[in-house]
Amino acid sequence: MAKKDYYEVLGVPRAAPEEDIKKAFRQMARKYHPDLNPGNKESEEKFKEVNEAFQVLSDPQKKAQYDQFGHAAFRPEDFQGFRSASFEDLFRDFGFGDIFNVFGGRGGQRPRGPMPGADLRYDLEISFDEAFQGVKKTIEVPHSVTCTTCQGTGAKPGTLKSCPKCGGSGQVRSVRRSPFGQMVQISPCPQCSGSGRIAGEPCETCHGEGRTGKVAKIEMTVPRGIDDGQYLRVGGEGEAGERGGQPGDLYVVVHVAPHPVFERHGRDLYCKTIIDLTTAVLGGEVHVPTMTGEGTLKIPAGTQSHTVFRLKGQGMPGLNSDRRGDQFVKVVVHIPEKVTKKQKELLREFSGEKKEETSAGFFEKLREFV
Repeated sequence: MAKKDYYEVLGVPRAAPEEDIKKAFRQMARKYHPDLNPGNKESEEKFKEVNEAFQVLSDPQKKAQYDQFGHAAFRPEDFQGFRSASFEDLFRDFGFGDIFNVFGGRGGQRPRGPMPGADLRYDLEISFDEAFQGVKKTIEVPHSVTCTTCQGTGAKPGTLKSCPKCGGSGQVRSVRRSPFGQMVQISPCPQCSGSGRIAGEPCETCHGEGRTGKVAKIEMTVPRGIDDGQYLRVGGEGEAGERGGQPGDLYVVVHVAPHPVFERHGRDLYCKTIIDLTTAVLGGEVHVPTMTGEGTLKIPAGTQSHTVFRLKGQGMPGLNSDRRGDQFVKVVVHIPEKVTKKQKELLREFSGEKKEETSAGFFEKLREFV
């Protein structure tokens, strides 16, 4: 089944500013959020659709790719790491984030459950040719992983027990009296940090941290056509989560080294070549470099210096696309610094100072002396 247009999903025009996109997302997310529609599969699917659209359109990089290539710019696995906003998060933007705590409802501050790990960034430099062809790279990334001995609990196996202070709830309550009555304050248990469990003995491998260090070797494919500053996401290769939380993601920012001949603008390439005066006046063919070898450029007679010619389909490929841009070649006419006496006479004749001979005769003599 074909996906709906992301702009249509959020109900915003393509020229909508970032603030309008965020506003539309909040409105629709509150409408379809699972917390407000428990058990409603249709609302759940709609919320996923809205969240996916927002994750793309709120990111300038992803938005540019989507505007150029549509849904073909992304693969299904690109959306596996997206995290949905909680119901409280959606209201917190409007100042209502602590409304449940004020009245002591919905549990106040909830126990500290699993927390996702932090995302990591890795800067990768590739050559211009590698960006044109695509390349496979193996990178080494130091990061933390869940301790395999204690499975992230931080406790020596067999010593994990319920917290005696909070009875395993992860919360403690305190009652304060005031002229207006009693106030019940609920806060995370200070002894177990809100987890509800404590270690009888710390894990000998991670020393109670629940995580250990590791250098991961990651093989990744850099797609052809990638541009400088674009990034690739490697799911689950960030920092390990806490208390059983999901690991973060690794974002590989690609830096493309400049090319000695070509300058890139999107999918198009720009370069220049020097031609002699004879070729500019009489026309001819010149060979110019391309990314796949040499190309032939036909120069018409009377070409002016700094004229730009186009070689169709000789530019860079688009990201996730085999369609290539164009190559634009600026020709610069080389004016000789020294000329012979005979050449000077021919040039004066051509400029109109001598009109005894026809232009055709001048061209023939120019071929002999230049």
